[in-house]
Amino acid sequence: MSYSSFDHPALNLARRLVNPMIVFTSLFLAVEITHPPFTNFHLILGTLAFLLSTEVFDSFEFFEMSTQGTANQIRYMTDLVTAWAIVLGLLALLGMTTNTLHLFPPIMLVTWAMTTPVLLFLTHAYIRSRVESMYHSGSVRRAVIVGANALGYKLATHIHKQRNLMVRVEAFFDDRQDDRSDPSLLPIVAGGLNEVAAYVEKFGIDLVYISFPIIDNPRIVSLVNSLRDTTASVYFVPNIFIFDLVQARLDYVNGIPVIGVFESPLVGINAIHKRIFDVVVSSLILLMISPLMILLAIGVKLSSPGPVFFKQRRYGMDGEEILVYKFRSMRTMDNGDKVEQAKRNDARVTPFGAFIRKTSLDELPQMINVLQGKMSIVGPRPHAVAHNEHYRKLIHGYMWRHKVKPGITGLAQVSGFRGETDTIEKMEGRVLHDIIYLKNWSIWLDILIILKTIKLVFSDSQAY
Repeated sequence: MSYSSFDHPALNLARRLVNPMIVFTSLFLAVEITHPPFTNFHLILGTLAFLLSTEVFDSFEFFEMSTQGTANQIRYMTDLVTAWAIVLGLLALLGMTTNTLHLFPPIMLVTWAMTTPVLLFLTHAYIRSRVESMYHSGSVRRAVIVGANALGYKLATHIHKQRNLMVRVEAFFDDRQDDRSDPSLLPIVAGGLNEVAAYVEKFGIDLVYISFPIIDNPRIVSLVNSLRDTTASVYFVPNIFIFDLVQARLDYVNGIPVIGVFESPLVGINAIHKRIFDVVVSSLILLMISPLMILLAIGVKLSSPGPVFFKQRRYGMDGEEILVYKFRSMRTMDNGDKVEQAKRNDARVTPFGAFIRKTSLDELPQMINVLQGKMSIVGPRPHAVAHNEHYRKLIHGYMWRHKVKPGITGLAQVSGFRGETDTIEKMEGRVLHDIIYLKNWSIWLDILIILKTIKLVFSDSQAY
């Protein structure tokens, strides 16, 4: 989710209620069109759909003003269809497990499934047009930024781009007009710190952002005290951008504000969304591939002496050791303090093992790890414990990749960093893409990586 409490109140309300209300209304219309009347069973279905939509649609951004342009429109439509498909999938799974799908006529369900995205699209377009109209008509909150520095300019730029904040920066204030990091980029300063309160009072400014360091500075203390006589909201903008941020966010510890500069993206409702996605997808895949897994197990057993499964110690979320399952593809199994990665034409790999490694079929037992909650469908690939201990000393931020559960596939693997990492540069590239995944996680990104993985299974030359 990209929105915050700074968004326009009406827009925040729309985000939480519009999508589930449209889903419920669409169900009512589908019933009235195909199979009236609306019964208690429909009410139960509508209530479940409302609750699921509240959470699922909350993971996507449908009201940004930046949906213009072909690429953004495609992304928007894909997100819309994906969110609705997730809701329908969860409802279908619930219906199958409770044996209640037969209570609803198929024609009604199809009508509902087809009508809802159309109504959502029209409603979103209307809301965005209304917000855009309000923005251009001047119905916005007015702000000033105290601190004509790079951080202040960065904040102003982001405010300007994010129209749904409904905020316009009116002026900058700074005593140190000759001490700006890049004067050619920053706007003209309207005055010094002692002039802020008068400007705020005179022009009815709603928001004051202070981009100076939060220290015991008499100028800052005096400024804040002077703003007590105005109705403006006052915010400090911490300069945390000096760090390599991963899921930075503001939180509270018993009322004390704390700023996280590195955090897992899977906290709160995001963790629930991810877990539901993993359980549903892994369960469906295991049901479909169970005959194939039996055949693969027989092939492994016949290829060479030894067990069917290879269980290797690896690091899971937060560095916890887990046992990862794979179909055995080698004659020997390294699982100690020294683990040698598979190489091209590796003598340890059996002919059948080469086939299942090439096609990634050896990874299928990890679906069991996903159901156990030890792994995820998508995430950084788990490395052997020996590899972790080696590379964590060589690559800055290596252990950050363990802030989410390891995955069967990941962004690094679909970006050219699959297979042997025989140089430090290759491992650095893999870790870099793992961190990019942490920074940008979403259900949509997981789905995109899964689709790319399916394509790679049939075309990748780096697996052996």
